[in-house]
Amino acid sequence: MDGPRQPDIAGSIVGAGTRSAGGPGQIVLAATPIGNMGDATVRLIDLLQSADVIAAEDTRRLHRLVSALKITPTGRILSYHEHNEQSRTPELLDLVRGGAVLLMVTDAGMPSVSDPGYRLVEAAAAEGIPVTAAPGPSAVLTALALSGLPTDRFCFEGFLPRKAGERAARLDELAAERRTMVFFEAPHRLEVMLRALDAAFGGDRPAAVARELTKLHEQVLRGPLRELLEWAESSEIRGEIAVVVGGAGEASPEAPEDHVEAVNALISQGSRLKDAVATIASDARISKRELYEAVLAARGTQP
Repeated sequence: MDGPRQPDIAGSIVGAGTRSAGGPGQIVLAATPIGNMGDATVRLIDLLQSADVIAAEDTRRLHRLVSALKITPTGRILSYHEHNEQSRTPELLDLVRGGAVLLMVTDAGMPSVSDPGYRLVEAAAAEGIPVTAAPGPSAVLTALALSGLPTDRFCFEGFLPRKAGERAARLDELAAERRTMVFFEAPHRLEVMLRALDAAFGGDRPAAVARELTKLHEQVLRGPLRELLEWAESSEIRGEIAVVVGGAGEASPEAPEDHVEAVNALISQGSRLKDAVATIASDARISKRELYEAVLAARGTQP
C-alpha cells in the first residue's frame, strides 16, 4: 500500500548546483569568507568553478576571492548590487529559466543578509524558480556567538539610521526589546552609535563590539555600553564592526502599593472602594485582595 502523498512544494530542488535535464536551472546563494580565506567551503569553491553564471556584488572583489582560492570560474560574471538590482533581476531570472545555474555571491558573508540578494529571491520565489543556499561564514552569527550574550533569542537590526532623529526613534522602539540585538556599523560612526545606545538603553546594558572578525587583527570587547563608549572615544577605530547588545531585562513586578493613589483617585470621583479596587486591579493585573489590603494599610486601618 502506498504511503501518504507528499505535498508538492513549489521551488523545491534535489541539490545545490544540479538541474534536471531540459528543465529550469536554479539560483544558489553562497556565503563567502568574511575575512579568513580558509573559511571558504568546498561547495563554494566547486560552485565558483562550475556555475554557468555568477552574480557578484563587486566583480573586483570576486576576482580577488577566486585569485586567493587559486581557482578559475568558467561561467559568465555579472555585477549585481544595490544600484542595479531592480533592472538586472529580470535578466538573471531569464538565464535561470533557460537552464542556467546562477551563483549569487556578495563581498562577504551570506547574500540577502544586509546585502544584495533579497530582490532576486523574492522574484524567484514568486515564480517558483528553484532557490537554494550553500551556507557558510556569517558576521551576524559569528559576532553573536563571540559576544558572551544570550543566544537563545536574538534579532538582527543591521545599520541604524544615520540621521540623529531617526536613529533615536529606532532605538526608542528597541529599548524594551528582550532579545539580544546584533547591529552593523561603520568604524567612523561607531562612537556616535555607542553614544546613542548608551542614551537609549542605559550605560549599564551589557554589549560587545566585534571588530575584524576572523581576520588577523580580530578584536572582541565585552562590557557595559558606557565602558565601550569610553573605549571608542579614546581609540582609533578601523575595520568592519558588529555590535551586539543584550536585551532588556524583565520589568520588576508592580507592588499593590504602587496603585493605591489610582484607587483613591477613583474614589474621589465617586466610586466605591471595592469597585475602585476591582477596576485598578484588573487594569494592572494584580490581586484585588492585596490591593484592597494596601489601600486600608495606607489609611492606617485593618482589613
